[in-house]
Amino acid sequence: MKKFKSVDDLINQLKPVNPVYCVRRESIRKSSSFFQKNFSGRILYAVKTNPNHEILKTVMDSGITNFDIASIPEIKNVKNINPKAKCYYMNTVKSRESIREAYFNYGVKVFSLDTKDELIKIINSTNNAKDLELFVRVSVSNEHAEIDLSKKFGALNSEATGLYRLTNQYAKKIGLSFHVGSQCMHPISYAKGISEISSIIKKTKIIPDYINIGGGFPTIYPDLIPQPLENYFEEIKKNISDLKLEKMPELFCEPGRAIVAESGSTIVKVILRKKQKLYINDGTYGTLFDGGVPNIVYPSRLITNGRIISKKMTAFDFYGPTCDSMDYMKGPFILPNNIKENDYIELGQLGAYGLTFRTKFNGFYSDEIYEVEDNPIMTMYDKENKKSFLVA
Repeated sequence: MKKFKSVDDLINQLKPVNPVYCVRRESIRKSSSFFQKNFSGRILYAVKTNPNHEILKTVMDSGITNFDIASIPEIKNVKNINPKAKCYYMNTVKSRESIREAYFNYGVKVFSLDTKDELIKIINSTNNAKDLELFVRVSVSNEHAEIDLSKKFGALNSEATGLYRLTNQYAKKIGLSFHVGSQCMHPISYAKGISEISSIIKKTKIIPDYINIGGGFPTIYPDLIPQPLENYFEEIKKNISDLKLEKMPELFCEPGRAIVAESGSTIVKVILRKKQKLYINDGTYGTLFDGGVPNIVYPSRLITNGRIISKKMTAFDFYGPTCDSMDYMKGPFILPNNIKENDYIELGQLGAYGLTFRTKFNGFYSDEIYEVEDNPIMTMYDKENKKSFLVA
């Protein structure tokens, strides 16, 4: 992967026609180190967030060797880099073929489920294996999350109690898990999730070997400024301690966005300006999906290349290059008023899901990926990596 000192250097040297995706390895090292220093449990990187080979390798090199996966290709991506890395199949709905391949071909022993039918599939597909570590996923409120995951996954508390008892009969080790939703904006969500877990433990009298609090840890965007991550860890630690169990379960988490979001940015080019509408060469069918569907506002900056920039700032919305009207990002994206055709814009916080969601719709696709060494536009981690903080 070709490396540049900064995004500005990249633009000055390449003058790209197509969208360019930038990777910052140091950003991943900082966020990864922060989690390892502050979270008192096992960290599973959520591969879906960014499965790029160089990103996965950097995550591994930073000290994280456990991975939350949802498919066989994700397992292969991880194992191709480090055959000894441990994969956890946390997708609660899997085909029998995938379960079989994961267990027998890749040595995956850990599976998640939220129904009796899924439990039966796992047992049958592994030939009644006796070394399974099984997690029952419980449905919890996603009220503080920007992206709600509660409608698709998780057993209701009333159902989870019986399922947990049944699963315990077939598991070498058993766990309970939940997920507060993506980009969770308040630590109290984790307290509510742990409360649901507590209720199940009290009803069944079965102390889990593991508790998986899932992902949801936020990053920072211009219109979404979360509390420091320390507050999240403190809330989790306090509520786990309040369970007052004879033997404390091992704690898991599944960060994705919080690990890699700051590491990536996309450089787009202005193709046309219509008043406060900018038509750019990437969009919701490319790396900017989150800017359209959940309407996440990316931090943005105009790459000046030395020209005089207006001090007046204007709110713009973006249209992508395809012929689909859904290729639209409302923003607002705050940029200098004199922005024009052929200008370049850097959009930040795209390390999470930017590469994952790309398609080749209408023939628009770019695989130009480069490493840069400058700082991200926004960050939650300080230079010493001892405390998370917020900088716009």
